[in-house]
Amino acid sequence: MNIRSAKISDAKAIHTLIGSYAERDRMLFRSLADIYENLQTFTVAELDGNVIGCCALEIVWADLAEIKSLAVDGANKQTGIGRALVTSALEQATKLGVPKVFALTLEPEFFIKSGFNVVEKDTLPMKVWSDCARCPKQQNCDETAVIKEILNPDI
Repeated sequence: MNIRSAKISDAKAIHTLIGSYAERDRMLFRSLADIYENLQTFTVAELDGNVIGCCALEIVWADLAEIKSLAVDGANKQTGIGRALVTSALEQATKLGVPKVFALTLEPEFFIKSGFNVVEKDTLPMKVWSDCARCPKQQNCDETAVIKEILNPDI
């Protein structure tokens, strides 16, 4: 398995992965146009030439980034791919000098195992809620906010 930055040729596979979770109400849908526009934020896991996982790291503010669109192909779940993608995102945040990384998730236990802590959603800045305005579950959000402080970001 190879963890690497996404390329243009990966966009459709990323769209398919995210779509498979969005169809089951496990993450927000992202259009193919949105994926192309934000492709530089994506990291992918590749196995035998196929994209089997993806994760985006989006800078929110000077001191905060968000892990978004973390998805692993169903046949490859429970193999450490998700953890490898999150680790890559955290390494990228460290290189960028971002001291805190958060996620809104339906799987908080996964993130807790990676050193994140559960926080109240209302402790996150309003900028975070830009996605929430487009979410059909806006008034009945079932996601948990998790955050991790990076001890030595390269500031």
